[in-house]
Amino acid sequence: MRTLALRGGARVAVVAAEWCDAFGVVTRGRVQLELRDGEPGPVLGRDAGFWLRGTGVRALRNPGRRTARVRIVTPKARTVICQSTHAYAGHRMMEDDMNSMNDTGVVAGPASGHRLRGLAGTGLVAALAAMVATPLAAALARAVGVDFEVPDGGESIPLPGFAVVTGFFSVVGIVIAVALLRWSARPAARFVWTAVSLTAISLIPPLLSGANTATITALLGLHLVPATVMIPTLARSLRARTD
Repeated sequence: MRTLALRGGARVAVVAAEWCDAFGVVTRGRVQLELRDGEPGPVLGRDAGFWLRGTGVRALRNPGRRTARVRIVTPKARTVICQSTHAYAGHRMMEDDMNSMNDTGVVAGPASGHRLRGLAGTGLVAALAAMVATPLAAALARAVGVDFEVPDGGESIPLPGFAVVTGFFSVVGIVIAVALLRWSARPAARFVWTAVSLTAISLIPPLLSGANTATITALLGLHLVPATVMIPTLARSLRARTD
């Protein structure tokens, strides 16, 4: 019998030979199975039992912030010889006494950046889309007579300015999403709550700008354009990496 401890966000690769005829039980926290193709699998809660032989699961991951623990039990006083499914593994012998009172503690190393990079990549694509959509919407508003003139300075907001501001705050959203994926136990829900709150706050400056009604209305709408692109995209990406 041995205990596997995974710190928050940690990932440990599954060596098929070590899990031959072994049975795992989650005794603390949550553990997510990483499938053969690297995609996230089911999340197992406390007291959930599982075995990995023949499943193709390639890693265990802790999706939460607190340390998770898995109790691994193998047949009593039995030597198991297992043919690994990995080409590089070959044969390996493993012997454990399930009545032993001295558990072996194994602490997983740092989490892989695969999911973080994937989320960031998805976010950057969405940010580019938002940076195109927002100036286009502003150009349409200007075509129907919106001047985008703000009393302070009396100058009209240039179209490239909408793209720059959209890009900046989109990157901020990506950073928030990546941080929540790394450290939050419920990243998707918390991201939506945070992003919607920040979007609501961003609507205040146009209302206080003193511009005419058409400009204020257009600016409010332009704040919502990137939000409707970024928030659902990042939320779906977060759910795909944690559910």
